[in-house]
Amino acid sequence: MSQFLEVIEWVDAGADEIVHREPQEGSGETKFGAQLVVRDSQAAVFFRDGKGLDVLGPGRHSLSTLNLPILTKLLSLPWGFTSPFRAEVYFVNLKVFINLRWGTKDPVVFKDRELGAIRLRAFGAFTMRVTQPLLFINSVVGTRGWLNTSDIEGYLREVIVSRFNDFLGEHVDSVLDLPKAYDELGAGVKARLYDDLRKYGIELVDLLISRITPPEDVQRMIDERSGMEAIGDMDRFLKFKAAKAIDAAAGGGGGPNGGGNGTAGGDTVASGLGLGVGAGLGMMIPGMLYKTFAGDACGTVRCTACHGEVPIDSRFCLRCGHQLVVIRKCPRCDKNLTAEASFCPSCGLDLKTELHCAACRTKLPHGTKFCLHCGERLPDPSVTAPTGSRP
Repeated sequence: MSQFLEVIEWVDAGADEIVHREPQEGSGETKFGAQLVVRDSQAAVFFRDGKGLDVLGPGRHSLSTLNLPILTKLLSLPWGFTSPFRAEVYFVNLKVFINLRWGTKDPVVFKDRELGAIRLRAFGAFTMRVTQPLLFINSVVGTRGWLNTSDIEGYLREVIVSRFNDFLGEHVDSVLDLPKAYDELGAGVKARLYDDLRKYGIELVDLLISRITPPEDVQRMIDERSGMEAIGDMDRFLKFKAAKAIDAAAGGGGGPNGGGNGTAGGDTVASGLGLGVGAGLGMMIPGMLYKTFAGDACGTVRCTACHGEVPIDSRFCLRCGHQLVVIRKCPRCDKNLTAEASFCPSCGLDLKTELHCAACRTKLPHGTKFCLHCGERLPDPSVTAPTGSRP
């Protein structure tokens, strides 16, 4: 003999159960006037004969004509509602379910503005809750006796990834801009998912993007690019590397005689390495020294023929082909000049009437061959002085 249901309630025993039916087997013998207890985080959907009659909120409810007017029309029995009837109650958990994960199973092709077509993988978390209990039961739960988050997490994950791919391609141009756009991406994808989930009675509360990662080969490309940016001036970097190579060659690998490990084989290997380093440096150092003493390779001088700006290390003018003579600097402002210049184009110093020592900048009379202050030998006046200057 079946036992009548007089008190119907459900205490959520698990952290991931969304829907729970009482009784579990299906409809049960429910006594008219039985008590239905619904907690604050729940909603109860009353079913009879396969139809959802009403959605009851938190509180204690008596299954009577007062609380269930629809049930009154269905139970118009001649003995005055004293007979039990078969019914079932679906409890829907309305709390926010957290720690749900989403991510791309396979890399997604993304057209980057700077790196070209690359593959990306994205991962994150989301939270959801049920907003329309009756719609959710009819469209998702069906006749099941319970439903957990694991039963719908896979579908939600696929919907999120689909909308994320569309939004990423429309609003992001390069993966280099992604770290500052995580919040905007999450908010945009969440807005697009609103209509997709509302038809099932579900709301996406939060959508978080934890990381978007390219494959390892693309990561190496980004690291190399970052390394180039960190180096900055390539000319200075090469000078630094050359200085280290010279120091290493002079030290001979730390051995007492420069032989590395002190053995004959070590001496042979060290000698071979020293020859290789010396040959390479012999071709690199002259150019580096010229740039060091002549000035920055990015500096310019003014051609005395066409007055155009040309790189300081040029021997001929790029515009008119005029041959540039010995490079020097203005004694007052250090502006790069040619030996033919009569006035400094930067500060206007008259180079015809004033002569300065290149080492200590002391003003000297014309015709001086050695500096009166530091003894520095001055260049030959026939080369450094402009045509027509007087001694």
